[in-house]
Amino acid sequence: MVLNLFAMHRLPWTNKSAVAFTECPWSSLLDHTKQYSAYGLGFKKSHLFAAGGGPAIYLRPHLHENQADFRSETKPEWKGFHPELYAFVTPFCPPYAPKAYREKHWKKPPVDYSQEREWRVPHDFVFELPQVEFVIVPDYKTVAKLPTALKDSIGREKFIMLEVYSQIEKLWPVHLL
Repeated sequence: MVLNLFAMHRLPWTNKSAVAFTECPWSSLLDHTKQYSAYGLGFKKSHLFAAGGGPAIYLRPHLHENQADFRSETKPEWKGFHPELYAFVTPFCPPYAPKAYREKHWKKPPVDYSQEREWRVPHDFVFELPQVEFVIVPDYKTVAKLPTALKDSIGREKFIMLEVYSQIEKLWPVHLL
């Protein structure tokens, strides 16, 4: 069975389309799910790379602006970002950037996505169930409601329930040591 559950969405800063993934550390998983979703599918990097994916590139705003205006001296047809590259690029200006820099180059609230360690695939993402490495769901009730054939195709051992993970983090918050 081949699935295409991940349709592209428009990226907020560049208005380019891509499917976004994260390789956030497990210690950041709970915060990440609060911001985005309590549901997720995990894949090997090799599968994302084979699908045309790669890490997102965060650029300082002035570099992003400079590249958008770029014209090659030797090849005038080269201008701005190559269309394939642009889906991977996002300007960022973190809260720790100097105030003068933010005022000159960034008129929006500060943003820093670097903790998300984002990967992107610049087109719809197609996969087969055996390629799923893990599934994140809110709780056991969610898993219980899923079709048996789906759980068997993915592998029941691959389901990670956030309610269990939350309890582990409460009892052993090793990332806070």
